[in-house]
Amino acid sequence: MVKVLVRDNNVEQALRVSKRKSQKEGLFREMRERERFEKPTTRKKRLKGEAVRREKKRQSKQKMVFGF
Repeated sequence: MVKVLVRDNNVEQALRVSKRKSQKEGLFREMRERERFEKPTTRKKRLKGEAVRREKKRQSKQKMVFGF
């Protein structure tokens, strides 16, 4: 649950903070995923692809830091 305090009746700033917190928490992504049904095999394939991308990104960062 995202909670945002409104200070000095500054609603615009509170909305920006709320949007940023929701984005960071992954709320928008989850809403997009739940819009329609995804078959279990498609979901598994998507999750595996995401894991592969994360691992490649981690390895490339490690290669930049350590040089191998």
